[in-house]
Amino acid sequence: MTAAVTESQPLPRVMTIAGSDSGGGAGIEADLKTFTVLGCYGMAAVTAVTSQNTQGVFGIHEVPPEEVGRQIRVVLEDIGADAVKTGMLASAPIIEAVAAELRRFDTKNVVVDPVMVAKSGDALLHETARDALVRRLLPLAIVVTPNVPEAEALSGLRIASEAELRRAAERVHALGPRYVLMKGGHLEGPEAVDYLYDGRTLERFAAPRFDTPHTHGTGCTYASAIAAWLARGESVPEAVRRAKDYVTGAIRHHIPIGRGRGPLNHLWRR
Repeated sequence: MTAAVTESQPLPRVMTIAGSDSGGGAGIEADLKTFTVLGCYGMAAVTAVTSQNTQGVFGIHEVPPEEVGRQIRVVLEDIGADAVKTGMLASAPIIEAVAAELRRFDTKNVVVDPVMVAKSGDALLHETARDALVRRLLPLAIVVTPNVPEAEALSGLRIASEAELRRAAERVHALGPRYVLMKGGHLEGPEAVDYLYDGRTLERFAAPRFDTPHTHGTGCTYASAIAAWLARGESVPEAVRRAKDYVTGAIRHHIPIGRGRGPLNHLWRR
């Protein structure tokens, strides 16, 4: 006699809309690893194919905007998503296509990682695309996750202290997202301190700072972990807290491969 087959409880569904990383440490590859480890079913819409490794980005081939939109549309109308994370979007037409589909499906729990520059210093967002990012995408975000250089670009302010970081957070929040997570990894100090701003209060999240160059994919992983925890039903502050713990462990247990900035260890908890 065979055992009866029963349907298991569906996994939380999370979609990433981002560029690929042929080295595997960042982009869609990092996002999908993160979703899987945190107990979610991951899906992806590819915005650009990049040729990169631990030393830099050597080529970018953008996917036509209409195809980016189609990837999102066919997934959301069939499978749906409990959260969506955006990463490298490359150009204004791609941003327009992404925002149009997210609005079409009234997508909730949108986490925007405003990817502008790779760890290697290579530009990943055209200058002309920043306006589209601000006008079309940020108002759809439950949380946007800029690092210091990205926050400076979005706010127009120089950031070198906690007070300046708060002023920048206020400016970015005024652009439309419900929460702004200001990542402080670029600031000096024994701890890596991030600040979550909701328009009224600034909540502090601190973790040890590790003396290692192997941090490739930190921003992608952090934003993806936040999206995963939101898909699992956590509030934004709790999703940030849990994501911070996960990415800190992934940095602590980094993988020293390649000749440049090695990747995080997404599997450190397994």
